[in-house]
Amino acid sequence: MEFLIILLTGLAIGVVAKFLMPGDDPGGFIVTTLLGIAGAFIGGFVSTAIGLGAMGSVGSFVLAVLGAMLLLAGYRFIKGRK
Repeated sequence: MEFLIILLTGLAIGVVAKFLMPGDDPGGFIVTTLLGIAGAFIGGFVSTAIGLGAMGSVGSFVLAVLGAMLLLAGYRFIKGRK
């Protein structure tokens, strides 16, 4: 059940990251969503590790959005070079 919550949160984070970083993405909505899910995992882990809050807290959400934005920027950079 917790995994499903993380996936749904990742979907929301992907949408927020896409909203904050508008533009054309090489992978579209699916890749943005997957990057949001990865950002949710990374942000939640990092925020817990540095003591900012447990997964599900505001600090964790902010770090997850930043993580997703970083992953999205990296993906755009790598795919844009080809």
